[in-house]
Amino acid sequence: MDTKQILITGGTGFIGNYLSSELLKQGHFLTLVTRSPEKYADQQAENRTYIGWGDDLDEAIPQSDVIINLVGENLFGQRWSESVKKRIYDSRIESTRKLAEGIQKAKKRPELFISASAVGIYGDSGDKELDEASPAGDDFLANVCSDWESEALKAQDYGVRVAIPRIGIVLEEDGGVVEKMLLPFKMFVGGPIGTGNQYVPWIHMKDLCDAILYPIENSEMSGPFNACGPNAATMNELAKKMGSVMGRPSIFRVPEFALNIALGEAAQPVLSSLNVKPKVLEVSGFEFIYSDLEEALADIL
Repeated sequence: MDTKQILITGGTGFIGNYLSSELLKQGHFLTLVTRSPEKYADQQAENRTYIGWGDDLDEAIPQSDVIINLVGENLFGQRWSESVKKRIYDSRIESTRKLAEGIQKAKKRPELFISASAVGIYGDSGDKELDEASPAGDDFLANVCSDWESEALKAQDYGVRVAIPRIGIVLEEDGGVVEKMLLPFKMFVGGPIGTGNQYVPWIHMKDLCDAILYPIENSEMSGPFNACGPNAATMNELAKKMGSVMGRPSIFRVPEFALNIALGEAAQPVLSSLNVKPKVLEVSGFEFIYSDLEEALADIL
């Protein structure tokens, strides 16, 4: 891959940290956009700079070959009050709109805009197989994702290729659903969440980073694509294999009603069933390193 100047929003977050490390290993130059660039003053380097969301961003966009947009308020760990839902929505839509407007104004535009979305766009769908042609759902998260993607796709009007990875449940020990499930297992009280029958569209962090970056090398990739593994598992299977890898039992179920009482609407990402297939990636020739759930879990735990 040729060396590129890459602008990343959300580059200091859960996925962004891993993606940034991967890009630096590949020899690229990164500009990371953050609300508090002063916090990273000691990490500034020749191949990695930190900037804010103001004038510096407008200067950085014309210098970028690729923009990767990962920014978004964390969905987990708090009840979704109206103010939290507004933050979840605004953090995604407003930032994406700002980037699209910056692309429009730029005298030199990037060749590619990769803007994250999520498999939550499909809404709770039981055991029905879902691919990129499946319609969007009509719940809060589905509506957020639909608006998020619409803002990103505006960059196409300015002659920029747009690729939208719809990210699944990321398997890595220091974040997301796995982090929430780990402690109970370590204490021998782990088990599935909810009915256990809901499909979990999982992906190993390494495969996710490769999938997000895939459109850089593959110029045919544009529009939405499902960034999840080829073999969605049920929550029962996920918990059983997590217990097996850790040498712990998987018998202490967290009932759906208990999660709804504790988290309310914020339980949705864990309780929704999404049997998602990465059809666009597979047709394009993308190869997953971790297509087996147990192997993926064994690598991270």
